[in-house]
Amino acid sequence: MLKVGITGGIGSGKTTVCGIFSTLGIPVYYADIRAKELMISDEGLKNQITKLFGDEAYQPDGGLNTKFIAAKAFTGKTLLQQLNALVHPAVFNDSITWFQQHADKPYALYEAAIMFESGSNKMMDKMITVYAPEEDRISRIIARDKVGRVDVLERINKQLPEEEKIKRADFIIYNDETHPLIEQVMSIHEQLIAGI
Repeated sequence: MLKVGITGGIGSGKTTVCGIFSTLGIPVYYADIRAKELMISDEGLKNQITKLFGDEAYQPDGGLNTKFIAAKAFTGKTLLQQLNALVHPAVFNDSITWFQQHADKPYALYEAAIMFESGSNKMMDKMITVYAPEEDRISRIIARDKVGRVDVLERINKQLPEEEKIKRADFIIYNDETHPLIEQVMSIHEQLIAGI
């Protein structure tokens, strides 16, 4: 089974693209979603995050205070790096078990926004980058997350530039309103099934 990473800048449309792969029967490991789950369910990780951010990192009901953590992490590079250093190993170990559970498939996808930045691309056999023009990404994030343009640009600037992600990818999916997504996904799917 091939392990295929899928990445792209925030707001590029990775989730939409992964949804198309899912309809083809391809399992998708959503690293960011799983990270949030582990940040709540893994007691050791939870304690480390509380030490890093304080008690406000968690809601009174035990849920993750994502707005608080994001506001803190995205304003200082050091805190974000420290958070990633805690969360990425936990997610990596969790994904190893998940890939083993899907070993009967020709390939499975591992979706994450910062694969190249975290080095998780090194555990993949192939990499897909989803590209969308920056203005499209900004408007999507503003609508989705109800945040201002300045906040969005801060998040974008913390990620590897799109050009660099494109250079490092085996496949590129253009989510730019001019290239049909389904055709691009089908082409990559057929190549991956063939073991290319």
